[in-house]
Amino acid sequence: MNAAAAAFAARHGLPDIVIANAGISHGNLTEIAEDLEVNVLGLVNTFHPFVAAMRGRGRGSLVGIASVAGFRGLPGGTAYSASKAAAIRYLEGLRVELRGTGVRVTTICPGYIATPMTRRNPYRMPFIIGPEDAARRFARAIDAGTSYAVIPWQMAIVGRILGVLPNWLFDRLAARAGRKPRRGETP
Repeated sequence: MNAAAAAFAARHGLPDIVIANAGISHGNLTEIAEDLEVNVLGLVNTFHPFVAAMRGRGRGSLVGIASVAGFRGLPGGTAYSASKAAAIRYLEGLRVELRGTGVRVTTICPGYIATPMTRRNPYRMPFIIGPEDAARRFARAIDAGTSYAVIPWQMAIVGRILGVLPNWLFDRLAARAGRKPRRGETP
């Protein structure tokens, strides 16, 4: 156990569940490095103090919040899409790495949730749900021990369809969707 985890455990005990939900989405651009760093390293840094201790205890849950934005690269959200794709793959690898240790890893890929983060989106947001509904669905997935959940489930279908579109068609559709303005930009 590293020093940060030892200090936390000494004060509070080792948690049963650690949820990592790091993300910046305000018109992410590849040329702004911190957008990418927060979204990927925030997840890793949240889990880091607890993985060894949970493995040693033989139980626990690590829950990472990724996004359906990680299914394909989105214009104006390149750093966000890339970082959420990286989060999905990181969680997938961690799940396999911890298999048989008693530590579960859950990947949750939300679609659109009505929050201040989505308020400025200048495009249509299919199947948008409220934050309370999203929290209930997340909790159900975690309680059920689900390894991978797309919430709401309809976005899994949208994601699968987007994943099989040929690039020429995806590019045409994505280019028409518009992009989220960066903080400080006028929508």
